[in-house]
Amino acid sequence: MNNLDAIFVSIDDFYQTFLPAWKKYLISSSIKQKTSFLSSQLAK
Repeated sequence: MNNLDAIFVSIDDFYQTFLPAWKKYLISSSIKQKTSFLSSQLAK
């Protein structure tokens, strides 16, 4: 695995953990986002 692959895997692993936690935070704090990259990712 080259460095670029390692970076991609690290970022992907981070988002696999971060997005569910962020979604839970947004729901619990009643924060609503209209259109953004993050909200589109949370819908998946």
